[in-house]
Amino acid sequence: MKSLNIVGHNFKGDRVDNDFYPTPEISTIKLLEKESFIGSIWECACGDGAISDPLIKAGYDVYSSDLIDRGYGEVKDFLTTNEKIDNIITNPPFKLSLEFALHGLKTVNNKLVLFQKLVFLEGVKRKKKLFSLNKLKNIYVISNRLKFKGYKTGGLMCFAWFVFDVNFNGKPTIDWI
Repeated sequence: MKSLNIVGHNFKGDRVDNDFYPTPEISTIKLLEKESFIGSIWECACGDGAISDPLIKAGYDVYSSDLIDRGYGEVKDFLTTNEKIDNIITNPPFKLSLEFALHGLKTVNNKLVLFQKLVFLEGVKRKKKLFSLNKLKNIYVISNRLKFKGYKTGGLMCFAWFVFDVNFNGKPTIDWI
């Protein structure tokens, strides 16, 4: 059987170290067509700048950091910081997505935006600890399957932008990009 190289599947037991899957630029561009941001933005899992660069090109003041030195941004463990910032836009490792979301909501003055698999909506722990806070304002489902750098095809998973707003209290709106 021919081995497939598909985002999200680990057929050969060779998963990318530290869940490093750079966000396709088009997804950030599409997010910016739906959402605007007041103030500075922290990309706290910046990787190689895949989200930071389109934000900077769009005119935003962006601070970039990552736990792993990939030659872009400052090396910093976001989950141990106490800094405040206006907004966060990031694609954290999925295994740490709940931790990033909870810490991010304590960190931002305005919006926390996470690029996640759509299945991020599932889970008792996320429902109880995160979604019950009623800060999730918008979900932007990405209609086409994204092709990630280094992969021959698009993945089998659906991704979305999850927009939390600390000044919001209600149920989210779902839209497609």
